[in-house]
Amino acid sequence: MIPATWPLSGENTGEEMALVCDRARPCRLLIVPALFDEGNRLRRFTVEVMRRLDRAGIDTVLPDLPGTNESLLGLETQDAGLWREAMQHAARHFAATHVLGLRGGCLFTPDLPALHYAPVKGAQILRGLLRARILAAREAGLEENRDSLIETARREGIVLAGYPLGAALFRELETLEAGPAEVIAQDRIGGSGLWLRAEPDENAAQADALAAILAEALQG
Repeated sequence: MIPATWPLSGENTGEEMALVCDRARPCRLLIVPALFDEGNRLRRFTVEVMRRLDRAGIDTVLPDLPGTNESLLGLETQDAGLWREAMQHAARHFAATHVLGLRGGCLFTPDLPALHYAPVKGAQILRGLLRARILAAREAGLEENRDSLIETARREGIVLAGYPLGAALFRELETLEAGPAEVIAQDRIGGSGLWLRAEPDENAAQADALAAILAEALQG
């Protein structure tokens, strides 16, 4: 597993980073990561799934969404269209044959045979981020109103859990839902979702289960 780069085009320019397991094999899976804090909590789990798929003969690519992780672009400049376009470019660059979306990443999977792990609506993501901001403010002795925060976010953007969301992305997430795909629900994996934990974690049994489901879906 090594780092690699891939080119952007359109409104976003430059290069983005990706983590790849690439041996030029026929099955090539692009993984669109979970968003924001969930992406951090699921990163180790995602890498463990990639390692298992490598042993199963499947190449994998985990790209950064522009404005996240190692990206040099500002998150506040991104919107749903730019993220979809970026994932489409990554899929073409790495010659992906299939795509896996993780949680909020399911909202931005490109036009390939798709699998969605525990997909979530954009509105649910925003609810969790808003709740975290209000609780953090309360602990600091401040009171923030959810409706006022939403009004501000729609108009000028907002910082939620340390993530500066532009107004366009916030408005789009309010109504965004994942497209058609084979859904892998958490009950097929077993246990509770690792995105629910307070810190990044991994679970070998869950990684085994998800990798097995993916390998069967991709290789038949």
